[in-house]
Amino acid sequence: MAKKSVNKADVARKTGLSAFRLSQLSLNPKSQLRVDELYLIALAIETDPAELLFTVCKEIALPKK
Repeated sequence: MAKKSVNKADVARKTGLSAFRLSQLSLNPKSQLRVDELYLIALAIETDPAELLFTVCKEIALPKK
């Protein structure tokens, strides 16, 4: 959300997610983002959900053999 200069309060209002949950997702790396939350956030910030998924998961990779 910081990349698109989005106001968390506005996203919370549009998605129905609490401001606390959005803060938790953005500040705590151990927070688990659900797919429905990702989709709602993508709609609220007017971005492609797949693009947001790639951004969120950029450091995830298959284990090396």
